Amino acid sequence: MSDVVITLGSHRLAARFETAAAPATCAAFRSRLPFTSQVIHSRWSGEAVWAPLGDLSIGIGAENATTYPHPGEVLWYPGGVSETELLIAYGRTHFASKAGALAGNHFLTITAGLEHLPEIGKNVLWRGAQPLRIELA
Repeated sequence: MSDVVITLGSHRLAARFETAAAPATCAAFRSRLPFTSQVIHSRWSGEAVWAPLGDLSIGIGAENATTYPHPGEVLWYPGGVSETELLIAYGRTHFASKAGALAGNHFLTITAGLEHLPEIGKNVLWRGAQPLRIELA
């Protein structure tokens, strides 16, 4: 079952909220749907794309936070050491910034379309920013 559809470039992916593990993050993010931004490649972190969001706040702190997301896990970093950001892991990832390791709230997991993530990541790396839209399914 999917809760949201993630459109990343020309690909549509399905994802579920991790409401049991990150209820506050899920509720806060859900209230801001549809969410639109652009992603760029996250070379600091390895195989991931991210949306830099400056000082955007959804009013939550650390919850279900990880530094090592698995492919298909979507993290919300609420800011602090670095700016607010949304990160989507597509391969081996160690979430970090120029200030060092970061831990982001794992609040979404991609459930359909995982096979497209490596292609998406390489496209962002070699062709640049891609549009991102997350909306209710």
